[in-house]
Amino acid sequence: MEFDVVIVGAGPAGLAAACRLMQLANENEQDLSVCVVEKGAEVGAHILSGAVFEHKALDELFPDWERMDAPLHTAVTDDKLCYLTNKFNHLTMDESFMPDSMKNIGNFVISLGNFCRWLGQQAEQLGVEIYPGFPASEILYNEQGMVCGVATQDMGRDKNGEPKATFEPGIELHAKYTLFAEGARGHLGKELIKQFHLDHGKQPQHYALGIKELWEIPAENHQPGLVIHGVGWPLSESHSHGGSFLYHMENNQVVVGLITDLNYKNPYLSPYDEFQRMKHHPVFSRYLVGGNRIAYGARAIAKGGLSSLPRQQFPGGVLLGCDAGTLNMAKIKGSHTAMKSGMLAAEAVFEELKQGLSHTTPGYDRLFLDSWLYQELHESRNFGAEVHKFGTLVGGALATIEQKWLKKLFKWTLKDKRADHECLEPLAKHTPIPYPKPDGILSFDKPSSVYLSGTQHEENQPCHLKLADSDIPIKVHLETFGEPSQRYCPAGVYEVIELEGKPAFQINAANCVHCKTCDIKDPSQNITWTTPEGGGGPSYPNM
Repeated sequence: MEFDVVIVGAGPAGLAAACRLMQLANENEQDLSVCVVEKGAEVGAHILSGAVFEHKALDELFPDWERMDAPLHTAVTDDKLCYLTNKFNHLTMDESFMPDSMKNIGNFVISLGNFCRWLGQQAEQLGVEIYPGFPASEILYNEQGMVCGVATQDMGRDKNGEPKATFEPGIELHAKYTLFAEGARGHLGKELIKQFHLDHGKQPQHYALGIKELWEIPAENHQPGLVIHGVGWPLSESHSHGGSFLYHMENNQVVVGLITDLNYKNPYLSPYDEFQRMKHHPVFSRYLVGGNRIAYGARAIAKGGLSSLPRQQFPGGVLLGCDAGTLNMAKIKGSHTAMKSGMLAAEAVFEELKQGLSHTTPGYDRLFLDSWLYQELHESRNFGAEVHKFGTLVGGALATIEQKWLKKLFKWTLKDKRADHECLEPLAKHTPIPYPKPDGILSFDKPSSVYLSGTQHEENQPCHLKLADSDIPIKVHLETFGEPSQRYCPAGVYEVIELEGKPAFQINAANCVHCKTCDIKDPSQNITWTTPEGGGGPSYPNM
């Protein structure tokens, strides 16, 4: 199939790019064919974010969004930042000590999945073709080495890769330009970065794992628009970094979650179990008690900022949004920046198409450097490194001082050159963490959580989690790290079982919620996440 532009991923970056392309085509009275492929069974099915949404990019894309019934219904009315000192106590920080980037009045508490569904509707009305359930599994290159499209995943192969009766081959989608918006740690994005050396001279990308639940709570506990962010406990006990959140949405619903930086050292740490015990803190439990957990999900977040941002343009396309790493961790927000990167890419690509060109390198970098997106990322460029190097309290204080008083004076850039997977230390340096058993009221086990994610995969298909060396988990990792995938995976995908009296490594690929943590945190970089059959994975209803 032939298109002018193919976009991989129906998230905020990909859909914003699609909408902006069609707007430009209509304004210039030019015919344009734009196709979006999405691995989820529907638009929004794999979208997971907090989310407190800043509408700056949306104002530019659809200035009339309020009259267009965009699903931004709950404005932030109260904004709190708490330091959790232990499992019982906390300090609420005065507004004057909060970094400017973390202030949220004027933003909205939303379901990013529902917002992407709305964006998808706008794109289709503008003439974009959207194909959910079609994961892009391969990049296509022409004879000159330029990107010329993608191929979608084969359907109907068995565990050994042999065609079943239901076999359907993948489709080659040829394009003059291809935009990649897979989200954090996209597997095609990884290939592009390596193929075109896009990260030359950059520090490694850094990541965090975000775990989130959607709850319906008693009306008397509900305060629409209340936003709470927490730092400190429980991650502080293991000298790890990250933060917690609880956002009050509409209809007596709240979202609660924990973000764990994946540069942690302790191999006994389990982000999932840290999250479950976090909910017992009074800051969160006072709202959740008596409530009903509706949904669960997890997703890796690219948080390295400007210092880790690769060059995004290459011959034949652009790398967008979190696939590149445009999230502003100082704001704990990436949707507006992802949208802006998509809009800038659309403008760069359309300029090439208008001149009758194809497979050239679009002029994205120039537009990016002249945009508020670059300015915003530049101002917050040191936030992640400050926290990693100096800890949550000191690093956060430095970020506040820099943002409030030294923004124009602070010229240097802090670097964090150690990749997250290199930070894990041997078991011998740490003591086990005694996680309490789930109580079934506020805390729950992994199987019940995966069930609530709506995750489904065809069982008889090739495993989409590839091991470079199948011996490493048992022969190397088990003794040194206790095979950490058993703990860093938030969905129970990886297990060490006993087989004929010996330990064996088992992959429960059907449990995978596509968070990509294994691809990031495995200490030997032995696991590669690839796309399963189309439509497989979580089915998030309102996340």
